[in-house]
Amino acid sequence: MPNHTKGITMSDTYQEPTGWTGWIAFAGIMMLIGGSLAFAQGLVAAINDEWVVWGQRANLYLDLSAWGWIHMLVGVIVFLAGLGVFSGNVLARTVGVIVASLSLVANFLWLPAYPLWAIIIITIDALVIWALTAHGAEMRS
Repeated sequence: MPNHTKGITMSDTYQEPTGWTGWIAFAGIMMLIGGSLAFAQGLVAAINDEWVVWGQRANLYLDLSAWGWIHMLVGVIVFLAGLGVFSGNVLARTVGVIVASLSLVANFLWLPAYPLWAIIIITIDALVIWALTAHGAEMRS
C-alpha cells in the first residue's frame, strides 16, 4: 500500500489557529499604540526641548533633545515590530518580547509610586509575552 503522506511537509498541512490568535493580535495592537505614543512623546520632547521641573527644594532645568530622539527611534521600532507580529514574523515577536520585558521590569520599579497603574501594565506585558512566545507562530497559518 503506497504511503501518500510521505512527500507532505509540516508547512503543507493546515493547522487550525486557536483562540490565542486574538491575544497575539492584542499584542500587536498594543505594540502599535505603544510605538505611536513613544514617537509622539519623543517628538514633543525634541521640539519643545527646554523643560524646567519645579521641586520643593530646587528647580531643575532639563534639555530633552536626546531623550526625544531616542524615544522617536524606539517608537518606530516598536511600531514596525507591531506590524510584523500580525504576519507571525519571528524577529517582530522577538522585539515584542524584549520591549514587553523591559516595560515589565520598569513598571515593577514604579510599583511604589503608581501601584495600580504598574500592576495593570505588568499584567498586560505578561500577557503579551505569553501570547508572543507560546502562540506567536499561529499568526502564520
